[in-house]
Amino acid sequence: MKREGQITVDSENLFPIIKKWLYSDKDIFIREIVANACDAIKKYRSLCQIGEAEDNGTAPRIDITLDTNAKTLTVADNGIGMTEEEVEKYIAQIAFSGAQEFLDKYKDQTDAENGIIGHFGLGFYSAYMVSENVEIETLSYQKGAVPVHWESDGSHTYEIADGSRAAIGTSIIMHLSEDGKEFLSEFKLREILRKYCHFMPYEIYFHVIKEESADTSSDTKDTTDKTPEKPLNNTTPLWLKAPKDCTTEEYEDFYRETFTDMNLPLFWIHLNVDYPFRLKGILYFPKQTDKLQVMPGEIKLFANQVYIADNIKEVVPEFLMLLKGVIDCPDLPLNVSRSFLQNDGEVAKISRHITKKVADKLLSVFNNERKSYESYWDDISPFIKFGCIKDEKFYEKIKGIILYKTINDEYKTFDELQKPDNKVYYVSNTDVQGQYIKIFKDNGLEAVILEHNIDAHFVTFLEYTESGTKFVRIDSEIGDALKSDESVDTEVNAEEVIHFFKEALGMDKLTIQTENLKTAETPAILTINEYERRMNDISKIYGNMFGEAGPASETLIVNTANEIVRKLKDFEPDKRNLLCRHIFDLALMSQRKLTAAEMEGFMLRSVQVMSLL
Repeated sequence: MKREGQITVDSENLFPIIKKWLYSDKDIFIREIVANACDAIKKYRSLCQIGEAEDNGTAPRIDITLDTNAKTLTVADNGIGMTEEEVEKYIAQIAFSGAQEFLDKYKDQTDAENGIIGHFGLGFYSAYMVSENVEIETLSYQKGAVPVHWESDGSHTYEIADGSRAAIGTSIIMHLSEDGKEFLSEFKLREILRKYCHFMPYEIYFHVIKEESADTSSDTKDTTDKTPEKPLNNTTPLWLKAPKDCTTEEYEDFYRETFTDMNLPLFWIHLNVDYPFRLKGILYFPKQTDKLQVMPGEIKLFANQVYIADNIKEVVPEFLMLLKGVIDCPDLPLNVSRSFLQNDGEVAKISRHITKKVADKLLSVFNNERKSYESYWDDISPFIKFGCIKDEKFYEKIKGIILYKTINDEYKTFDELQKPDNKVYYVSNTDVQGQYIKIFKDNGLEAVILEHNIDAHFVTFLEYTESGTKFVRIDSEIGDALKSDESVDTEVNAEEVIHFFKEALGMDKLTIQTENLKTAETPAILTINEYERRMNDISKIYGNMFGEAGPASETLIVNTANEIVRKLKDFEPDKRNLLCRHIFDLALMSQRKLTAAEMEGFMLRSVQVMSLL
């Protein structure tokens, strides 16, 4: 007999809150309804295992049926089912304590971070985000149970009566509203099911019915011919297997399947923890396609194979977001607020453990496969450097295996580098600073290549952390590194040479000095003040929030060991001025690209210099 009932919580207040909260992310209703179906199957299977229920011999499955003509979406499971009493308890009464407190707390909040759906068993009600009416057809596993039909349009009343379901389980029939018409798209539904349900633990089959039919119940429709041969989900994702049982091919296939990335990962870390918390997952180190920018990664968070969200930094440390991977924490609720995660001690332990496992893996690869580690370095260095900056403990653990690529294509640790006077010379642009690199190589000097965007921050971090160490760009204080040990030729008047250049250049702000350098073929080198240059770079990145930074001061180091410089005194003033300008042009071109006006002047003077021959 059909009878009416009243939902005990004031639904006139409740439903608008739910709908408003989920408006921008309403596709989550699919996850909630299908996850409930998984829970129902799990409960039934657990009761069968302990002898509390009789196994009906059917394989666990969930059938999702889209009827585009009837505008219904049905999720049916063969799980535990419900009696009429249970329907009223779990659906009609929304059985939780402090219901009014809940309404008071959330009535003015719309941010999805609050996680209303999923709290206090409200997952079912997410169906009303997209439905004008929802039906339930259910049959309990209990002997003698009678099928139940429940229906409500989201108002404060519902109807309940005997149902028509013949098999144990539950069907949720959602009559899609105007707001939910986008979910009548087969393509969109498949996309959402892949997002939320791709790794759920029980087989999920998706059916589409397009022909005319008055009957929208999934229990009576014949959809056998539309059932795909294979389920749309993978019920045994690779992270559930023991690492020792997984092959390289399986890891690579799973990576492609999950991230649709055709570039194979460099290597991976398989997490498998049962104590003091449960945690499984696989983290992949992807190949970086951009050598200058840090490419964002993607860490998918699951709870019992049910997708929660991407890149939850409260669980996965922020610097690990440069990786790609999956983390399954069975003890996390499907919907949980950021504030809960931030204040939960167990979540902090999970985050620390993941960081430790990553550091352990890197140490293992370095110690046992250094050549492989070196081949990975250009791809993984941005991630490692970012991790060091963000996490002091991570840096302390792996600082001995941070590599520095030298201008001679060698990979060295910090301790292996030559550090005269605790200075580490570095290159920030191998193209622009090519002349300086050649000078260093010709004189057996060492410099490291740090041209990724993160390196500017990493250099500052290292100087702060490694007290006494100074990083100097290769075009900054090169004069000290290249000073010749031989005595200065007394025939060269240094003050006279400086006067020649000042007179020819007429640049009051340019500092000019002479040095007897090891490399005689280079007439002059232009260096830039390291500190002022860094401040200038910071100003470009952050604007003038730290004050306006002027151009960094430059110094022209004239090489008194060069034959042309030594003969300047023998030229007529006009020709000497022309040579001094040309020498400065060459030094400037080794420092940076010339402007259009500078290039025009250089070309003109080059022709004039050639006329001297």
